[in-house]
Amino acid sequence: MKAIILRLDAPMMSFGSVVVDQHGFTDLFPGLAMLTGLAANALGWHHADFERLQALQDRLDFAARWDVEPKPSVDYHTVDLGSTKMRIYCWTTRGEREHRAGGPAAKFGIHQRYRHYWEDGLMTIALTVRGEEYPSIEDLVQAFKKPRRPLFIGRKTCLPARPLLDPITPLCEGHDLLTILESVPVWKRNGEPVDSSQGCRACWTPRTTDETEYSARLVYDLRDWANQIPVGSRWRVEGMIGGTR
Repeated sequence: MKAIILRLDAPMMSFGSVVVDQHGFTDLFPGLAMLTGLAANALGWHHADFERLQALQDRLDFAARWDVEPKPSVDYHTVDLGSTKMRIYCWTTRGEREHRAGGPAAKFGIHQRYRHYWEDGLMTIALTVRGEEYPSIEDLVQAFKKPRRPLFIGRKTCLPARPLLDPITPLCEGHDLLTILESVPVWKRNGEPVDSSQGCRACWTPRTTDETEYSARLVYDLRDWANQIPVGSRWRVEGMIGGTR
């Protein structure tokens, strides 16, 4: 098996999760749909390419590891629903003006949002694509080496601090994704390999039936690209792993 080695390093990252009221939470690890979008953005694809996006999501798999543990952060947003542009123009599917239900405060007041992020973390990802059709693993290496568009990690405000492709070992081989990930050196904040042994939080797709039955949990990180909605689940193992230092 071959895998691309990505180093996600950014002041802020967000991996998406369930939205509860005004809170847009972030998962601990990226989802398969997010990595599909990241790869597609590097390839220069568009949202309208939903058949290609769906096919790519079906072919991708990954394992991820926090080399540098992040700190949680919450960004506070407000939206003035009473502004002229919000009073007159509204998103609707019926050609009619729509406002939030309730009194004047709900319809035209200040709407508050809380966006959750990870700050100052550094993550290593081993990403593979199954099959021989386009894009191949080599196509993705070239796309991440010279992306067609500026890339972001989760939200458009989350710009990477360095090129995503590992500068030393952009492509690795191994028995499975976790084995490949464990063979890649753990980085310090400055991008140098860690000397001392330490455990890292990681996630990977179950490799055996026992892992699925006893160690895995369902994650809802898939997307219906034609309808632009999150849908579908898969099994994922989360735990501590060591790494080559």
